[in-house]
Amino acid sequence: MIKQVDFSRYSSIKIGPICQIKVIEEIGDYDNYTIIGKANNLLVSNNPPNFAILGSNFDYIKQEENRLYIGCATSTGKVLSYCRKNNIANLEFLAKLPGTMGGVVKMNAGLKVWEIFNHIEKIKTKDGYIKKEEVEYSYRDTKIDTIVYEVVLNTQSGFSKERLKEFNKMRDNQPQKPSAGSCFKNPKNDFAGRLIEEVGLKGFKKGDMSFSKEHANFLINEGAGTFEDAIFLINLAKQKVKEKFDINLEEEIVIY
Repeated sequence: MIKQVDFSRYSSIKIGPICQIKVIEEIGDYDNYTIIGKANNLLVSNNPPNFAILGSNFDYIKQEENRLYIGCATSTGKVLSYCRKNNIANLEFLAKLPGTMGGVVKMNAGLKVWEIFNHIEKIKTKDGYIKKEEVEYSYRDTKIDTIVYEVVLNTQSGFSKERLKEFNKMRDNQPQKPSAGSCFKNPKNDFAGRLIEEVGLKGFKKGDMSFSKEHANFLINEGAGTFEDAIFLINLAKQKVKEKFDINLEEEIVIY
């Protein structure tokens, strides 16, 4: 099945062309395709690769004893609601974290020290189940180079409304205009937002793209932002931070 997607509407940063996207409904060999999920951390050019998304067959949550088996097309909001309803602890950080569980796993997404790989037991790819210990992962990054169809999480009881409120508050402090989330990963023992602010780029604009005045590590689209202006700002920030601090900023945003 093929689906037409307009990335200027579909992606969270509201930039990109109209593309034909393959919808995958069964496990197989799709090495020629790049999975995009809900495009919440993507910046798509006018010359992208072949994209695909997981279809409804991979949108499920199954609970067996102290494990959750979650299809990677399942939204984070659906997982959070399930945890609240079934009194499952430790996944409250999914609050207001947009996207699907496939994207969350691939990015090792989270909030500060809370991240999904803290709770993963194994993932399922075309080669079957792979234990977490066999996956190379780090802060906001994994070296998974194939499609993840399912994630298996270890669970504990005790959903925390207090922690949920704390995470919601932390998310509410982030800019609400279209963006792809954090533009850069935080360097060790520092913060990308602080570095961008220190080199004078907080609030800096190029066309309709800018580094947010609220949080300098958010590259926001103020209306008619373009891929070219976004790339200009990303490269400018990397250059200035390197010159002043000798730190190589690494993108958290994924560019195609």
